[in-house]
Amino acid sequence: MTLKEKIRTLAREKNAIVLAHYYTIGEVQDVADFVGDSLALAQKAAQTDAQIIVMCGVHFMAETCKILCPQAKVLIPDVSASCSLAESCPADAFAEFVAQHPQHKVISYVNTSAAVKAVTDVVVTSGNAREIVSSFPQDERLIFGPDRNLGEYINSVTGRQMLLWDGACHVHERFSVEKLIVLKREHPGAEVLVHPECRGAVRKLADVVGSTARLLKHTQESECREFLVVTESGILHQMQRACPEKTFIPVPPDDPGCTCNECQYMRLNTLEKLYQCLRDEAPEVTVPDEIAEKAVRPINRMLEISKELGL
Repeated sequence: MTLKEKIRTLAREKNAIVLAHYYTIGEVQDVADFVGDSLALAQKAAQTDAQIIVMCGVHFMAETCKILCPQAKVLIPDVSASCSLAESCPADAFAEFVAQHPQHKVISYVNTSAAVKAVTDVVVTSGNAREIVSSFPQDERLIFGPDRNLGEYINSVTGRQMLLWDGACHVHERFSVEKLIVLKREHPGAEVLVHPECRGAVRKLADVVGSTARLLKHTQESECREFLVVTESGILHQMQRACPEKTFIPVPPDDPGCTCNECQYMRLNTLEKLYQCLRDEAPEVTVPDEIAEKAVRPINRMLEISKELGL
């Protein structure tokens, strides 16, 4: 029996669902029950009646699953799979920042700890941030955290002036403008697909700016045959799978010698760790009840607004 077969057998026997983010390695995506971006994974977690949820992603994603499904046992293949963006927003410092601006509503990106979500009015993802921000009255004072690049982008497309927390994703922050320009010259017919967590100088070179799911959908709908992809390279697996006749070129980071941009935390999810995780039902992710009770409200609010808006 192969490792993939053992994983699927354990999942059936234990009434477990395996969720994987687009940024995990291809073989993990292939063995999962469901693959998606942060919004889709949260929606799937909210709907499941599985006794065990295995989140192949990073820690805040597993926390979100636990908050939405307190009755389920939530596992993660590697408990050290953190997130640089979530780490850039310590809960105590963010809570102090919020307290300094009491007239503001708080919008937090899903890439945050449960403790940050607990001081938030509504959570957003890159796939619904623009629409959820626009749902607030135009004169509403807003705080947006923790990603300054995504916040700048949302401000630019909505005309808002949200107060921005100064955080960033180490993957999207390090894309090279110079290397992207070189690739554009080498591939003049290619479309440039950029995630909104990237710096403004990179976004200005984009043909399409959007969430991981939106970029994936665009590659399937576009008549273009070649794409320069400016987000974590794990998404290329699904792009190539959906459109094998098209060419997808990962844009490299500033780092010398790197040909693509990978999240080392997502790469901690391996088939071996996934199998051991299911077999041993560990590591388990828990959230303190007092934090979960507060954090579930902004997450549910996001899901409600997304449903109302058809997102």
